[in-house]
Formats: sequence, structure tokens, C-alpha cells
Amino acid sequence: MGSSASDSVSGSASGSVSGSVSGSAGGFVNGGVSFWYADDGLPERREPLAGDATADVVIVGGGYTGLWTAYYLKRADPSLRVTVLEQKFCGYGASGRNGGWLYNGIAGRDRYAALHGREAAVRLQKAMNDTVAEVVKVTEEERIQADVHRGGVLEVACTPAQLARLKVFHEHELSYGEKDRELYGARETAERIRVADAVGSTWTPHGARLHPVKLVKGLARVVEALGVVLHESTPVTEIRPRHAVTPYGTVRAPYVLRCTEGFTASLKGQRRTWLPMNSSMIATEPLSDEQWASVGWDGLETLGDMAHAYMYAQRTADGRIALGGRGVPYRFGSRTDNDGRTQAATVEALREILVRFFPALAGVRVAHAWSGVLGVPRDWCATVTLDRATGLGWAGGYVGSGVATTNLAGRTLRDLVLLDSGEGGATDLTGLPWVGHKVRKWEPEPFRWLGVQGMYATYRAADRRELAGHGARSSRLARIADRVAGRH
Repeated sequence: MGSSASDSVSGSASGSVSGSVSGSAGGFVNGGVSFWYADDGLPERREPLAGDATADVVIVGGGYTGLWTAYYLKRADPSLRVTVLEQKFCGYGASGRNGGWLYNGIAGRDRYAALHGREAAVRLQKAMNDTVAEVVKVTEEERIQADVHRGGVLEVACTPAQLARLKVFHEHELSYGEKDRELYGARETAERIRVADAVGSTWTPHGARLHPVKLVKGLARVVEALGVVLHESTPVTEIRPRHAVTPYGTVRAPYVLRCTEGFTASLKGQRRTWLPMNSSMIATEPLSDEQWASVGWDGLETLGDMAHAYMYAQRTADGRIALGGRGVPYRFGSRTDNDGRTQAATVEALREILVRFFPALAGVRVAHAWSGVLGVPRDWCATVTLDRATGLGWAGGYVGSGVATTNLAGRTLRDLVLLDSGEGGATDLTGLPWVGHKVRKWEPEPFRWLGVQGMYATYRAADRRELAGHGARSSRLARIADRVAGRH
């Protein structure tokens, strides 16, 4: 969910959106980009590119990756001329639609351990652990009010098979050096949050809840104050060495950095680079004190589970539950959503998860539903790259873990640019194993559509079997889906 997006929104300079993009159905708002924008307001759009221009670095995509990269480049060298080109407005994609999980997960760690050795993967994990604290530090230093609360991440198991996976997952995280992670039984889990049928959980302190839109708006404001040029309503149609091409002109720069995540497929020649996977969310109405008493959740941890088609949730600063999961996993031809609108069946499925977790909330109203896309490489590995021969760079493929990973990516792109330009040397970040990783493209249609649809249908079938009590081990169906996906 980076720079480019569907063409169904046409915004004015005031930031308003024409047409019925936030229409309500069933008593809730559906779309309108996300609940986070309904809560904090759509931004006033910055001016589009007015013609050909030059820069030292041009960044394509005004989401977290692009803005963090711009931030760290200007902090490192205030004289750099940095331009960001954004098709809609900064934060229109994943950065303004995600679940607000600032946590230490990173896609592809086990594969990097296999390719580069365990020690290299441990260094990558430590960098991610430190990234959570880095983001919190910057929000404090730059006075970005993003409703940040460091309550950690709690992931629960609700079936014997999920508990077996949770224990393996917990030990796996410890093996990558996360010594401050804790494992809880049913009673200790209930003391933190009263999830129905929870039989255990694992908790890490390396996580925080935040308001995604307040963060992205704050970052945009800060980088603009540092002298970064932000052009919105400026779609980039082609990226080539030292050129970012738009309908309004071309920006020429020694370095062109692609930070488009789930919308990468809209760029010329990038249709099969990263698959735009859909994720959907609902936000409830604010809960009463009595309802919160029935739930617990006083620590404001971000909440996940050990299902194969997992869920993720947070307790918002204004007392709602925002909960997400996989709806329609992928649209044929790598198409993206219509301004966050999601299907009624997906909303109902997410509501069923909410009530299954918290039966006392059966009468709570869903106030908002929305969807967005995340970038998935063929091998499910997040990457950062700068091609020194062409000046082309990119970062992404976060597979849903981008709120923190984008920060690490931005700092890494900064170091790669400074290293290549002779303004800096090699750093700990430029030596991390995700730097320069190469991955093959996704299959052409209809094979990728059939594969993704089949994969998630199989995951859901595996979850249904486990919830029905069929065995204490993970369903064989899930292992089949993992092989089809190429995740292991």
C-alpha cells in the first residue's frame, strides 16, 4: 500500500474525495480509505508536480517507506535535494489502512538464516527489535502525536493445535535472541485479556499500538519542514535509471527509489514483482466501561492469534476494537481495491472472529470496515536494494509487517545511498542479509490467482478443522498450503 492506488478517487486540493467512497451499508461506513482517516480527517493535498525537475534523490511513494527514507536522508545530509512523488496523498495506501501494529516481526527471517547463516538472521532480528524503540523515539523527538502505547504484542492460542504451534513459535523466537519474550498458560493469559477458549499465549515487549494515520501525517509534516519536496496527485507511470516519469513531467535524479509496496504492480514492467495481497479490517463503536471490564485488555497489547488465516487487533485510544484479517485474498490481474471498500461477507467474517474471541460483545456495532493491499514477494522475503550501476533502489515486500519494517528499510536505503555517493561508509545496516536479496517473479495469470485463492481456501479449511477439535497437531492442509505458497 505505497504510492499508487486505484483510480476511483479524485481528490480536490482541499483533500475531499468525490463520489461515494465512504458509503454506509448495514449501518457501518464501508471504505472511505480507512477508519483512521474517518477519525483524523483526510489531508489537504499538496501541489502536484508542475513540470520537469531535478533532485539528488527522487522517492516514488509517499507511504511509510518513502517518508522514513526522506526523513533519514535529510537528517544525515540537510543539503540533499529530496523529492517524493505520490499518486494520491501521503498515506493513501497501507500506511493509512493498517492495524497499527508497531512490532518486531520481519518477513523472510528463516530463509535468510538458511541463505546467510544463523548469525546474520539474528542480527536482522535484533535490528527489528531496536526499530520499535527507534520509531517511538522519533515520534517523541519530532512531537508526532500518534497514540503510541508500548504494551507489547500478545499472540493467543485457542485450540490444542494452535497451542502446539504457539509453543514452537515461542521457542523459535527465543532462538533468534529474543530473551525477554514470555510464555503464558490459560490463567495468565486471562489475567491480561479474556479471550474465550484461550489456552495459552506468548508475549513480547517489542511492540506498540499506534494510530497509523496520525503517524503518516506527522511524518509528512516533519519531512516537509526539513526541506523535502512532496508532490501529491502525481502518479509515476514509469521508473527507469535516473528518471521518474509522470504525466506532468519527469524528475531526474542520480537515485530513484521505489517505495510502492502493494501498488508496485501498477508500474510499467512490475506487474509480477510483488503480489498485492488484500487485508481487511473492522472497527467497532466505542465500548462502554462495563464492556471493557468483560474483556480486560488493560495493558493495551496488540493482539494476534495462531490461526493459519490469522487475525490482528488493537484497543484504540478512543476505546474501540480495530480487528483485521484476510478477506478476498487477491484480485485477478493484481488489481487493487476501490478506496477501501470491502465485501459484506468479509465484514461478517471479521465480526464472527470478534464475537468468537469476546462473546460478551455480540451486541456491539461495527462502525467502519475497510480494505487495503500489502506487498508479497514470491519467496515472502522483505528486501532492500540499491543497484549501484543504475541508481535504482527499492524496499518492500513486508507481507503485512511494514509499520516497523519500513523504518528499518528507510534507514538502510539512506545508508546505501550515502555509501554509493561517497558520503558515507558501510554500516551495520548495509550488511544485513535482506540487502540486495533477489527473488523470482510471480507466475502469470491465471496461475497466480488460482494459487492464491487455493492457498487461502486451504488455510481456512485447516482452521475450521482445528476449531472443530480435529487433532492436537496442525492440520496437514496448512502444510500443503505452505508448500504451494513457497513460504517454507
